[in-house]
Amino acid sequence: MNLRLTILIFISALGLTSCSSILQGLYGIKSPIEINDKLIIRYSEKYNIPLTDSYKLDTTYLTYISSLDSINLKEQIKNHYQPLQVLYYDKTGQLESFQVNCYTGGFPNLQWNRGSIMTTFPPQKQAPIDSIIPLNLQLRFLKPLSQTKNISFENYDYIVIVYWSRFMGRQSKRLIEIVQKNYKLAKDYKVKIIYVNNDNIFALTEIEKN
Repeated sequence: MNLRLTILIFISALGLTSCSSILQGLYGIKSPIEINDKLIIRYSEKYNIPLTDSYKLDTTYLTYISSLDSINLKEQIKNHYQPLQVLYYDKTGQLESFQVNCYTGGFPNLQWNRGSIMTTFPPQKQAPIDSIIPLNLQLRFLKPLSQTKNISFENYDYIVIVYWSRFMGRQSKRLIEIVQKNYKLAKDYKVKIIYVNNDNIFALTEIEKN
């Protein structure tokens, strides 16, 4: 699935299929480029991401997603290939709540709290729950940056993984703000949020397509 198709799916899910290039601009979506660790750190600071919890997504993630059964797992593959995701894993490593840009609605900004789903922790279910990438597998694709702190994930009740990117612009920033606000509701749980930049996955897809 190439980047243009991914963005078309993203826009189609909002009911805005015409003039897609113009709409990308209105949503603040930029062209994907490969970015180095230094630039990821720069944008992490801009988006208020703790550098000790900042990672990048290894390109082998794309290889894994592409290896799955594209007929029987079509919807699951589509969801896990989206640029903006939040995955809430419980202490057993199972996905309990899944937020994906395709399901948000909203213009000119994505409405992550549609239906007040972000007013509880963990949030109410948005995207369908699946089991194609449990936590232990998900963690294999995360590469730490220079200031990332080693942690023991088994010490937490919930691990929250936020996928974000430079090319999604303000939509990334708004998602991070909403997740951090929702985290404040988790008073009875020990929670770790980790932030994963996935720009290079989409940049690689563009290079391979061209």
